[in-house]
Amino acid sequence: MASSIDIAEIRKAQRAQGPATILAIGTATPANCIYQADYPDYYFRITNSEHMVDLKEKFKRMCDKSMIRKRYMHITEEFLKENPNMCEYMAPSLDARQDVVVVEVPKLGKEAATKAIKEWGNPKSKITHLIVCTTSGVDMPGADYQITKLLGLRPSVKRFMMYQQGCFAGGTVLRLAKDIAENNKGSRVLVVCSEITAVTFRGPNDTHLDSLVGQALFGDGAAAIIVGADPDLKTERPLFEMVSAAQTILPDSEGAIDGHLREVGLTFHLLKDVPGLISKNIEKALIQAFSPLGITDWNSIFWIAHPGGPAILDQVEQKLGLKEEKMRATRHVLSEYGNMSSACVLFIIDEMRKKSAAEGATTTGEGLDWGVLFGFGPGLTVETVVLHSLPTATMPIATQNLSQQVVINHE
Repeated sequence: MASSIDIAEIRKAQRAQGPATILAIGTATPANCIYQADYPDYYFRITNSEHMVDLKEKFKRMCDKSMIRKRYMHITEEFLKENPNMCEYMAPSLDARQDVVVVEVPKLGKEAATKAIKEWGNPKSKITHLIVCTTSGVDMPGADYQITKLLGLRPSVKRFMMYQQGCFAGGTVLRLAKDIAENNKGSRVLVVCSEITAVTFRGPNDTHLDSLVGQALFGDGAAAIIVGADPDLKTERPLFEMVSAAQTILPDSEGAIDGHLREVGLTFHLLKDVPGLISKNIEKALIQAFSPLGITDWNSIFWIAHPGGPAILDQVEQKLGLKEEKMRATRHVLSEYGNMSSACVLFIIDEMRKKSAAEGATTTGEGLDWGVLFGFGPGLTVETVVLHSLPTATMPIATQNLSQQVVINHE
């Protein structure tokens, strides 16, 4: 009997007392910026497809409706000229693609992580766990190992590598980080999502229009956060608390979003009814997440939704009767960066906390206490994370000042 009591005491001592919190955020993009208005001409020229006049016009319309102003991409025109197989439709080209992503995914991830660690303000030796997520670049050892080396983390850091989860994975990494932080007292989890679209770029084909949708939406970017429970308020400034996290597969959604890695790279297949499937099922996920809190007014919470495309956001807004400003941070990230897969929701968290401070909101969640983070992706899989915002006064002063500078310069 005594031994079981001892075990119970040990287990209790191993667990944190409070919820997991987001302690810092960093983001990074490649230097190569492409404006959406110019992209159709560039894309059809570099892929030697200018003779496809009707398809080019269709692609222009896709880009016009995307609500994207600009995107960042690692692959340049010079690189594509050196690797013409990547410009053809379905030409064998995996080696060239892999050579890029296995190097550049960790490098971009390191850049975002370095910013997050700097904002956190604590020695990187205090990082106990590392979660790395990317849709591309499967290798052994993986991007988690490479980032550990690039950052100079301790060899004993506990690593988790997630490949090819797709666009819902920004929610997955938060769910995993929450579980680790709350069940390992004193742990500090570095989460890195790094996405480079070199595996999906290819020339157009009039029989594979869902591939063209991807060419119109996807961009490159990396985001990193540090997660820990029971923050030390002398040295740490918590931004959001993660209250609950759930994952579900939507009914009757098999084949709605598929991806396949082959010699030709990573191909995506999307059904037209993806926005409808998400909007039809989203309220059920909200009710399950917020009923314990007694919240039923979806305009009373702040929103961080993966910007899979404007049609998804439009239908979700319409289905739930959301006010236009609810998706402001989400639409801003879509406009300025495109769809960066798993990294998107972390960019949106960063945008929201900065705008909240810059505009004098009382909390990191636009002055509201409770919020939701949604990830949507292959499966069709949905991640739902309930967030509790914290007073903007607890934010790092440097972050508040930076937010004000960004807004002033933008205006």
